Amino acid sequence: MNRPRRSTLLVTTALTAVMALPALPALPAPPAHAATPYGQGLEHCAGTAPVVCDIDVPPGTYHVTVTLGGESAAVTSVTAETRRALLADTATAPGERVHRSFTVDVRTPEGEPTGPDGTPGLQLTFDGPAPAPAALRVTPAPRARQIVLIGDSTVCDQPGEPYAGWGQRLPALIGRGTSVANHADSGESTVTFLTDPALFPTVRQRIRRGDLVLIQLAHNDKRTDATTYRANLTALVDGVRAEGGRPVLVTPIVRRWFNPDGTLDNGTALLVNGLGVDHPAEIRTLATALRTPLVDLTALTRARVEELGVEASKALYLTNEKRDNTHTSVRGATEYAGLVAGALRGQGLIGRSTHG
Repeated sequence: MNRPRRSTLLVTTALTAVMALPALPALPAPPAHAATPYGQGLEHCAGTAPVVCDIDVPPGTYHVTVTLGGESAAVTSVTAETRRALLADTATAPGERVHRSFTVDVRTPEGEPTGPDGTPGLQLTFDGPAPAPAALRVTPAPRARQIVLIGDSTVCDQPGEPYAGWGQRLPALIGRGTSVANHADSGESTVTFLTDPALFPTVRQRIRRGDLVLIQLAHNDKRTDATTYRANLTALVDGVRAEGGRPVLVTPIVRRWFNPDGTLDNGTALLVNGLGVDHPAEIRTLATALRTPLVDLTALTRARVEELGVEASKALYLTNEKRDNTHTSVRGATEYAGLVAGALRGQGLIGRSTHG
């Protein structure tokens, strides 16, 4: 659908009235040729803890710059849309101001592709022990790079606590200049992701030349034979390359399923399906055959879970809350996102994170 061209978009939201902050220097005005800003003022934000801001922008990619701090000491975190982490708890001293920037994907549906549409436009939430947002600027970034995610419920933007997918926590580790477009969806296998029109057929249309596209699908391929599994992953890789994207195969996170000796050396933990298909092994072999970068998240998460042991590793999953040893908690998703980001940096696929 065609939209009027917007050469510059500027949204500035001053929250001094809500937060009783001293006056800040005015943000730069848009140039004379700029489109009319979507609006300025407190009408975009409500609440105090959290502070929620709704900015009326069309789907697209946006640079977001926030100013944090107030008269009192504060600790502020920032999320966008469906609980996507942009900034971990950030402390500011009394009277201190800090600026942080991110690049955000705005789309409908805003979370899982087969889920509800969510709120229109861009929603930002300032939370934390004592949130103190002071200003907000949003500008379009149509040429920004993307990291596109294809995956299942262990990756997706989970709609509610205590669940969290590692893809949901990844944006906070990437920083300004690259958005994370998380198209992972609960319950999907390589079979369904290829055939559902809301999934890969839609994702293909949104891949930009040069985008990284991370593919982690295995947990729901419980009855997919090895030949079909390899063919489906190959089709996903070929489809990404056809759009100019750069596919990265990702082995699945482990299930927290211990042997009596404290190891995860079993088919349940290491994603061997009911037909005997060893998903991580198939992915490793295919990555070599297709000359595709590999993030061996199975090996990385296995090492972490075994390091923590039977009791401490429960905090990474929802063992205590839901008797669930497959899906991760916020802590687990955050740690696993860090493993993914570290692996991508180690291979030179992304640069260091910057929020400046």
